[in-house]
Amino acid sequence: MVRIGNVLGLVAGTLLAAGQAVAAEPLRVASKIDTEGALLGNMMVALLEDAGYPVENKLQLGPTNIVRKALLEGEIDLYPEYTGNGAFFSGTTDDPAWKNAEAGYEKVRDWDRENHGIVWLKPAPANNTWAIAVKRSIAEANDLDTMADFGRWVRNGGDVKLAGSAEFVESAAALPSFQKAYDFTLSQDQLLVLSGGNTAATIRAAAEGTSGTNAAMVYGTDGAIQPAGLKVMDDTKGVQMVYEPAVVMREAVLKEHPDLPGLFEPVFASLDRETLQTLNSQIQVQGLPAKQVAHDYLKDHGFLD
Repeated sequence: MVRIGNVLGLVAGTLLAAGQAVAAEPLRVASKIDTEGALLGNMMVALLEDAGYPVENKLQLGPTNIVRKALLEGEIDLYPEYTGNGAFFSGTTDDPAWKNAEAGYEKVRDWDRENHGIVWLKPAPANNTWAIAVKRSIAEANDLDTMADFGRWVRNGGDVKLAGSAEFVESAAALPSFQKAYDFTLSQDQLLVLSGGNTAATIRAAAEGTSGTNAAMVYGTDGAIQPAGLKVMDDTKGVQMVYEPAVVMREAVLKEHPDLPGLFEPVFASLDRETLQTLNSQIQVQGLPAKQVAHDYLKDHGFLD
């Protein structure tokens, strides 16, 4: 005969063991060390916790190579990555697919799943790649929306001075590619070359008019673009590789939790370039915590209960 107290103890022990088993296997969420990585990673953590998942927070783990290695070696389960980095992961940087948003996503999705068992969910429609931004007042006065408009403006004698890094100015894949595709040339007098590759410095130079600068090398979703009064010129010919952020995870994680795409993809679909610029700005310029910015966005847009 089993005593009631023993039964209760057995049930409690079973529940405790089950709870411990769940707690011992949380979803390990990481991100890169940059502003946007912190923003997107915090969104992922908030969504998972709201859905009842136990989470191990490994946000801002390190640069791309560190976080990617951790995923491949099973040390983390998921993190936000950029589609364009698939070109470097796969050693196919010369493939034109990387300059097309849909083709690049499909290429990295298929390649990574086949070769590493890594799943890419649908990316956000926001291209965080090299771009040129112009002071908004100048863009509006000259009807500048695209790089084709910018090229026309330069050819017609537009008074432009661009702040960029040495890599941006000299690398065949950067400014020279823009000049070739959109038929314009910037002379040395129209360039302010800054040491390093920090877009914060180039954006600041354009905003403050340093040495007559009124345009800047940027990354498309930089948080400082809007506060600096700059406007990104759309690369309508696909000169640059497309870097759209997406949730990546190990295939085993997706098999165990098939509801995850439905949790993440609607949120990422809402994150266009201007939205990410605004959110990144709240962190980068206003100094708000990434966790707060992520939570407020999700709450305000109905993604959290």
